[in-house]
Amino acid sequence: MSSLILRTAVPLLVSLMVVFSIFVLFRGHNLPGGGFVGGLIAASGLAVYMIASGPAAVRRALIIHPIGVAGIGILAAALSGVLALFVGGPYLTGLWWLPDNIDIKIVATPVIFDIGVYLTVVGSVAAIALELEEWR
Repeated sequence: MSSLILRTAVPLLVSLMVVFSIFVLFRGHNLPGGGFVGGLIAASGLAVYMIASGPAAVRRALIIHPIGVAGIGILAAALSGVLALFVGGPYLTGLWWLPDNIDIKIVATPVIFDIGVYLTVVGSVAAIALELEEWR
């Protein structure tokens, strides 16, 4: 069992890591970062939580099984490329739904693709970490 200090500090630390991972996810469309790096940060937060509370607590905290999260991510990434086929473009062509004079470019297929990568990384790394911890 971990120390009282670790168990007390971990919820705040994990919350900060998840919020930072979402920041990195959306920042990564135009700057370094993105779905992969953000997903690794979020999965690291789950690993820290698992160190403090054990794998059973992490499984209770997750609403969806980690493999299901990875599957949803793969589906989102694949479907983001299909949308371009409906407008006559090749697979994975980026589409934006806001006029060009608006600087916010968050409603786009590359962002959906990044979210899919994020979910895939979080789900797969969390599943691997949980399995490895339960073997220990």
